[in-house]
Amino acid sequence: MAVYTEVSDEDIEAFVAYYDIGQVTSCKGIAEGVENSNYLLQTSQASFILTLYEKRVNPDDLPFFLNLMEHLAAHGLRCPTPVRGRDGSALRALCGRPAALVSFLSGLWPRRISVSHCSGLGQAMAQLHMLGQSFTGTRANTLGLRAWRPLFVTEADRADDVKPGLSAALAAELDFLEAHWPTDLPRGIIHADLFPDNVFFTGDRLSGLIDFYFACSDFLAFDIAICLNAWCFESDGSFNVTKARALLSSYQQSRKLSDDEYDALVVLARGAAMRFLLTRLYDWLNTPAGAMVNRKDPLEYERKLRFHAQLGSVADYGLAR
Repeated sequence: MAVYTEVSDEDIEAFVAYYDIGQVTSCKGIAEGVENSNYLLQTSQASFILTLYEKRVNPDDLPFFLNLMEHLAAHGLRCPTPVRGRDGSALRALCGRPAALVSFLSGLWPRRISVSHCSGLGQAMAQLHMLGQSFTGTRANTLGLRAWRPLFVTEADRADDVKPGLSAALAAELDFLEAHWPTDLPRGIIHADLFPDNVFFTGDRLSGLIDFYFACSDFLAFDIAICLNAWCFESDGSFNVTKARALLSSYQQSRKLSDDEYDALVVLARGAAMRFLLTRLYDWLNTPAGAMVNRKDPLEYERKLRFHAQLGSVADYGLAR
C-alpha cells in the first residue's frame, strides 16, 4: 500500500455519498506498499480501506480482482470484501483514478516471522488455491516470465548503479530461466504477492489475506515459490528450512504437490526472486520524489536469487517430498 494521489475531504465526502456506510469520521493515508494509493476510512458504521488504482494497474483487470475477492470471501476465505454502492457497483472513480472500497480486516502482519506463521500461511494459501478452482474469471500473469526480459531492458543501463555487475548477472539469469521454465504444472488462481505485510494474524492465528491486485492464473506452485522467498529467509540471508517445511506441510494438508511441482521448486524460486528483484529495481530507480511510499531494496532479492542458483534440486533445501 502507498499514497500517490492526495484526496481532499470534499472528494471523500462526495465519494462516500454513493454508499450506505454512514458518515465519514476520519480518513488517513497508508504508507506501506508500492502499487496503489490507500486510505484507512472510518465512518460512523465501520472501518474500510479506500484504494485508488494508480497507473501500473490496468483498469480492465479491476473487475477480476474485485470479483475474485467477493468469490473467496463468500466461500470462507478470510479476505477483504468489496463494498457495493447503492447502484450495485463496487468500482467507481475518485480524483481521476478508478477507486473501490473494501471491508477492513483486523489483525497485524508479522514483523518477526515464526514457524507457526508459516504454517498458517500454508493452510490459507492452499485454501485460496482450492477455492480458486471454482472461480470462473481468468487473468494472465502480467509479471510472469514473458514480462521479465522487457522489464529488465528498461533498466539495464542503470542496474549497475545499484550494484556493479548487476546488469550482466541479470541477463545471464534470464537466459537460464527462459531455457528451463516449466511448461506443464497444475495451474489456477494464485495470489502472486503473499508477502508478510499482506497476511494478517491475531497472535499466531491467521486472520486474513489482503491485497489481491496481482492475483492471476498461473502455476499454483509459483505462489509457493514466492512464499519460500518472502517467508523463509532470515535477516542474515540464511534459508530457514524449518519454516519452509512448516509452510509446505500445512499446505499439503489440503492440496498435495505433484512430483513435477516438487522438482520445479528450485527454478520457480529463482523465477520468483527474479520477478521481485526486477520490480523492486524499477521502483528503486523510478519512484517519484515526495511519494508517500516505502521503497524496497532490490538487492535483498539479488542475494536470494544467488542462493537458489547454487542449488541443484529441492533436496538441497533440506525439503523432502
